[in-house]
Amino acid sequence: MKTLKKKRRIQILSIATLSLIAATSLIGYAMRDGINFFRSPTDVLSEPPRPDEVFRIGGLVQSGTLVRGQGDTIVFHVTDGHCAIEVRYRGVLPDLFAENEDMVGLGTYDGAVFTATEILAKHDEEYRPKEVGEALEERPADEVPSECKATNAAISES
Repeated sequence: MKTLKKKRRIQILSIATLSLIAATSLIGYAMRDGINFFRSPTDVLSEPPRPDEVFRIGGLVQSGTLVRGQGDTIVFHVTDGHCAIEVRYRGVLPDLFAENEDMVGLGTYDGAVFTATEILAKHDEEYRPKEVGEALEERPADEVPSECKATNAAISES
């Protein structure tokens, strides 16, 4: 027969374990919207995200694609050297935002256009975000998805 001391110890361990599980679950639930994964344009075109998935896209602002529309809507293409994706942003761009410069955008992709809710531009000549640097690295031609070739052809025609 178990003594009262052993029963109390088992009860305390059980409550502590349940509390730890509950706390971990609550933290995970609270962070579900705060975690944004980074993707390059090649990653987005090779494995398209869900239309409601919020993620970060990064690369270089493609030269000749920056168009400031009517009002505060800005359209440009972001590229990783292989693929390019059209980005639409409504708002004020950072001061250092320019063509052929690094950028990271937060938003959603509907299959054709990345709609950004936030745009970040590099703030220093020397600095390049690790993810953007990795996205801009050379890839073998056989690793570039066929979707990129079609997308790049359509962009160069416009």
